[in-house]
Amino acid sequence: MFEDTTTLTLTMTLLISLTLGLIGLTAFMWGLRTGQFDDEEKFRTGALFDGEDELRAAKEREERLQAAQEASEAEEKKR
Repeated sequence: MFEDTTTLTLTMTLLISLTLGLIGLTAFMWGLRTGQFDDEEKFRTGALFDGEDELRAAKEREERLQAAQEASEAEEKKR
């Protein structure tokens, strides 16, 4: 089928490249469908903090704020 090794090498390289590209595209599409890239808050606040400790502290502050808001909403519903 292939008369010389150059043609065989180019064909194999092309097939391997296309296969890896298809695998990458499939993984990206799967990530989009399953919401792997939907963490907008991380992208907004991630640039503001340099280290893991600062990010963790910011997340804890945000969670405390959200818990306080939920508690005040629950208190208003009781009235």
